[in-house]
Amino acid sequence: MRYAFSTLGLPGAPLDRSAALAAAHGYDALELRAHPEEPLHPDSPPADRAAGLRTLAAAGIAVLGVAGYARVAAPGADEPVLAELHTLVRLAADLEAPYVRVFPGGAELPESAADARAVRRLAAAAPFAERHGVRILLETHDSHRTGAAAARVLDRVGHGGAGALWDVLHTWLGGESPAQSRRALERHLGYVQVKDVASAQELTPLGLGAGVLPLAEAVAAAPPDGWLCWEYEKRWYPGAAELPGQLARGREYLEQLVARGAGTGGTGAQAE
Repeated sequence: MRYAFSTLGLPGAPLDRSAALAAAHGYDALELRAHPEEPLHPDSPPADRAAGLRTLAAAGIAVLGVAGYARVAAPGADEPVLAELHTLVRLAADLEAPYVRVFPGGAELPESAADARAVRRLAAAAPFAERHGVRILLETHDSHRTGAAAARVLDRVGHGGAGALWDVLHTWLGGESPAQSRRALERHLGYVQVKDVASAQELTPLGLGAGVLPLAEAVAAAPPDGWLCWEYEKRWYPGAAELPGQLARGREYLEQLVARGAGTGGTGAQAE
């Protein structure tokens, strides 16, 4: 198992600080929030991208994914969405990142219409992503928060350039067990985002293991040779504790869960 954390937990931090924290606490990569508030985003010039890649390489840290904000199921014309997907793919390719995160964003539409838009746009963008060595991952989120909902789209896309990002909070909020999520996403899974919260009504981020999410079951269901990425939503909850002081404990906790899953033969994916 390999480990990453999202820069959503370090809003606006310089890239060298994020990379140094990752290296110091045993993380292998960063998930980079691709927003103008951050050091690197789709409008960053080539020189900034090259400098960012050098900074990360010097720290021995990779980019797991570029966390974009394209909404592939949203109302409106396809062309702006496809243009945004292309810019995110190019950014990921320049940073040697294998993945781009996108959202569904189809809550305003009937399910069939949201699905159709997501399928059409992902199918159009997936070959472009594949040519660039990148995979576009539809996150289990908002209108498609369960693994079953994301798989409903991705089964129809049917292209290796599109896959799924399993956010364990949203599948849990959608009433899906980790075993159910893993089965639904089996053929599509890129990586797993972990986090913790106090309850379905109180979503302020907590340290891993301090809340109610079924992290042990999710980690047991995750591919043993894959990625776990801690998404600590400090940007949206400024009153939450600072992330740096929690990174070591979070990494150790995930390692313990991985070891526990290995000790049980990795049966979490089958258990209900």
